[in-house]
Amino acid sequence: MMQIRRSEQRGHAEHGWLSSRHTFSFAGYTDPRHMGFGPLRVINEDTVAGGQGFGTHGHRDMEIISYVLQGALEHKDSMGNGSVLRYGDVQRMSAGTGVMHSEFNHSPTESVHFLQIWIFPDRNGHASGYEEKHFDAASKRGRLRLLVSPDGRDGSLRMNQDAFLYAALVDGEERVEHAIAPDRRGYVHVVRGALSVNGQVLKAGDAASFEQESRIVLDRAQDAEVLVFDLP
Repeated sequence: MMQIRRSEQRGHAEHGWLSSRHTFSFAGYTDPRHMGFGPLRVINEDTVAGGQGFGTHGHRDMEIISYVLQGALEHKDSMGNGSVLRYGDVQRMSAGTGVMHSEFNHSPTESVHFLQIWIFPDRNGHASGYEEKHFDAASKRGRLRLLVSPDGRDGSLRMNQDAFLYAALVDGEERVEHAIAPDRRGYVHVVRGALSVNGQVLKAGDAASFEQESRIVLDRAQDAEVLVFDLP
């Protein structure tokens, strides 16, 4: 079964310095029908104004992935990590037993646009950890590039969950397929552009969930960037 979640159906929060779209219930947006999908708990699409950001705050027992779309995102945490992430950079922070961090727009004038993704770990109490890596456009062109996995295979980042996150850039006649094992589920989030997902046209911000389906097919794209989750 494939279910579509349109961009305009997402939760929306405007705070002046922050514009945020919530795929699943988050903060002031609550919808009992959309509390997550398997271990996938949060996909927030955030645009932060120049010089603004999220001050130091804490997390625990969550795998947190940041995927930068435009601009520069500055990160600092209590584990001693500090960096500036730009398009193509992916960050994975395991909050584990507890971590404090901040996220700010590195530019004083230009906005930063990014996705923040939360995935429940396979158990509570993991040690906190951090990784980041750049994945260039060529590695995602017309194919699924593995970004995050349970074991760090194929040069991916590693998370504490039996879940896989891929990204693809698809355009024109390019066609990408992903097989879903019988005991697993899939989730597609369209980052930008438009394309056909199993025959249904999706545009930026749209998503599709898959249960009891054997395959995800991405084709007939118009300059599309897509995230694909393979989940238990």
